[in-house]
Amino acid sequence: MYDEKGSAYPGTKLRRELTDVIDLSRFKKLKYLWLHYNKLNGITFLTRNYCLTELYLNNNAIFEITGLHSLRSLHILMLHHNELTSLEGTVKELKGMLNLKILTLYQNPLCQYNLYRLHIIYHLPGVEFLDRNHVTEKERRSMIAIFNHEKSHILQSIAFGGKVDVSWNTTPPVKPKPTQHLPSDFTFANNVDKTTFANPEDAVFVRAMKRSVMAFTSVNWDTVPTRDEKDLQEEDAGPAQMLTITLR
Repeated sequence: MYDEKGSAYPGTKLRRELTDVIDLSRFKKLKYLWLHYNKLNGITFLTRNYCLTELYLNNNAIFEITGLHSLRSLHILMLHHNELTSLEGTVKELKGMLNLKILTLYQNPLCQYNLYRLHIIYHLPGVEFLDRNHVTEKERRSMIAIFNHEKSHILQSIAFGGKVDVSWNTTPPVKPKPTQHLPSDFTFANNVDKTTFANPEDAVFVRAMKRSVMAFTSVNWDTVPTRDEKDLQEEDAGPAQMLTITLR
């Protein structure tokens, strides 16, 4: 594990049924670490190994990964066959790892959650391989439809003239407004309709259709004297007459 000067080799592999590991923070250039097939419960010994790019912690008894978020250079992280139970807690620790491309979490209790895989893909969009399977474009679209309805609707709206694949989106993000229809026993003209409606909005709609009136008012210009006529008149002719046209 260490060279003659006490420094860690670029790659280190431990498989000795370990239950605990000494603090490795002094090995600042450590890049690869194998600790699979041991009996570890946590990863508190790895909080300052910022150069670590590959970490193999599978087949242990790890139940939490608090502190792992500081390892922003991780590219490969193997955590399958452990005891991780908190899906939210695990996602919280991994969110800041922008370089993380390969992740395994299968054979953990958290995998029993509904939509576990899509949940991980949504919160860790940079991951390309999850549980040894490639993350597909269909999964990414499904993830958006389930966890981000607003974004899903926008993506469908701006399809740039192409045909939008909506087969994966079973629930439209925008609920269409119901169309109002006249009751089958509705009568026009002056007949009195005494139909009782279950929905008050229907009654208001029917009344509006029966009693709607359109009125147009305009000045009767024939009653407005010209300037010369005003000079010849001795008395004021009074205000101009208004002409009103009513349509039902």
